[in-house]
Amino acid sequence: MNVLREKMWSPYVAGALAGLLLVLSVLVTGKFFGASTTFVRAANYVEQAVAPEKVAGMEYFIKEKAKIDWQFLFVVGVLFGALASAWLSKEKKAVAVPPMWEGRFGASRVRRGVAAFLGGVVLMFGARLADG
Repeated sequence: MNVLREKMWSPYVAGALAGLLLVLSVLVTGKFFGASTTFVRAANYVEQAVAPEKVAGMEYFIKEKAKIDWQFLFVVGVLFGALASAWLSKEKKAVAVPPMWEGRFGASRVRRGVAAFLGGVVLMFGARLADG
């Protein structure tokens, strides 16, 4: 249990554990774990709440129906796992601009937020383009 209280894990240990989790996921469910499809389904929920008449005819949302499944629970688990990790390691301070970022790009929270958002957009676009 002491390893769970460390502030930072070895990237090799964390990578190996993620790899084992992936293999277990494929063996048990026959599918790879991921998050991009879950975000599409969550967008489908929001769209249905805001403009249900538009969603009914969208081919993309017909393919990815809004549902709560194991992938949705995986994404929720990532959030709660991160919170549990912070709690166990006693790392309760949220940092808007990490020191590494600040040393290279400055202390602007806006710049950091814009870069993080645009990086997320590019990442999600690539994941959805690959049907991941």
